[in-house]
Amino acid sequence: MHSKRERRGALSCAGWMGMGKGAGPSALQVGKILLVLHCFFPAITLQCKILKCNSEFWASTPSSGPKEEFCTALRAYNSCVRRTARTCRGDLAYHSAQHGIEDLMTQHNCSKEGPTTQPRARTPPPQALPLPPQPDTHVPSDGPEVCHYERSLPRHTAPPNYTHCGFFGDPHLRTFSDNFQTCKVEGAWPLIHNKYLSVQVTNTPVLPGSAATATSKLTIIFKNFQECVDQKMYHAETDELPAAFADGSKNGGERHGANTLRVVERVPGQHVEIQARYIGTTIVVRQVGRYLTFAVRMPEEVVNSVEDQENQENQDLYLCLHGCPANQRIDFRTFRGRVVESQGPGRARPGVAAHGFTYQSAMAMCKERLPVEDLYFQSCVFDLLSSGDINFTLAAYYAFEDVKMLHSNKEKHHLFERDTGMFNTASRRSSVILFMLLNLIAVSFWTELCCLCL
Repeated sequence: MHSKRERRGALSCAGWMGMGKGAGPSALQVGKILLVLHCFFPAITLQCKILKCNSEFWASTPSSGPKEEFCTALRAYNSCVRRTARTCRGDLAYHSAQHGIEDLMTQHNCSKEGPTTQPRARTPPPQALPLPPQPDTHVPSDGPEVCHYERSLPRHTAPPNYTHCGFFGDPHLRTFSDNFQTCKVEGAWPLIHNKYLSVQVTNTPVLPGSAATATSKLTIIFKNFQECVDQKMYHAETDELPAAFADGSKNGGERHGANTLRVVERVPGQHVEIQARYIGTTIVVRQVGRYLTFAVRMPEEVVNSVEDQENQENQDLYLCLHGCPANQRIDFRTFRGRVVESQGPGRARPGVAAHGFTYQSAMAMCKERLPVEDLYFQSCVFDLLSSGDINFTLAAYYAFEDVKMLHSNKEKHHLFERDTGMFNTASRRSSVILFMLLNLIAVSFWTELCCLCL
């Protein structure tokens, strides 16, 4: 049985890419995964040049040959990536490349010092005719205890505390600490990033020129972990909710614990569940209407597993952990007040609203699926008023269904405005206390200064 200390120490070995026999195939996988990742986020490549580094490394890495040649190519790749640091610091693929290089350097005993001659691109061999897709015939065992999160914990310890994060609709965020927010967050944003996995979403405007956005793309990278799983990437976007990882597999690869990471299709094209038992995590991805929803159940230890000091400083960027930045948040009550005022007597024709819903008709529509007027109900009303898309009713409904399935505390399934109001009140009280303290310091300083002058 492994202790927590041993388990955490092992996490640092959870590198960026699982290696097979020889450098060639894994090096190709490195380039392919990063190249595919950037195809999903083309806007990033306008400034960040990590794609060029990835392509050069992929094209120049020999499928077989001496270790020195591979190490030279790897050092050239590392130099190229380091030159992109300023423009690529916020890019998920940039950080993945950094981890990948360190992992490959270690596994192949490559020195960081040595020749870094820019590698010459190889002429790719002629491609063989594509084979028809084959089902997963290799079904390894569930593997050692380290590949089962709860079994790997020390004996006689308290059960792990499971947390939940959800992201859905226009978009609405429920953080691991049960704070509920409505956000703008247009473009690519990281939800989760720790020693085990990274999750990034891309949000696009619901209507042209509108501040309302919803999730159209989702990328999840599971990092390789001990003898359990290889690195795997899952990518979904509008009208493409695959039942497998990007490489076509449905489990964690060829390692002993590969079946502790699985993709399970619940409803074709609409509902996929990813089970990562080696980290005690379950992820639910849905497509509702034209947009995606995300929900996760994760142990608190995994949530807080940060790799290094740099990532510790960047943790504020991860929405599931700390919420949306203040300048990206939308106030429910302010929006609702404006809508009610704009639809008041003499301001609009009865029964007519900007997107086909009045405040009353939106409430009636949401009430059919969400009878309790909690924040999921309020988010449904908000989405109907801001977009007019009736599918957002189902998005809120399924988000709450995921809460009931994934959240470990039944008493916290429903969240209400008073819950967030308590948080806001506490923040306001802290601000008032700080303001009074600063005033007291200023008065004391001014008094001493006057005494000195006299």
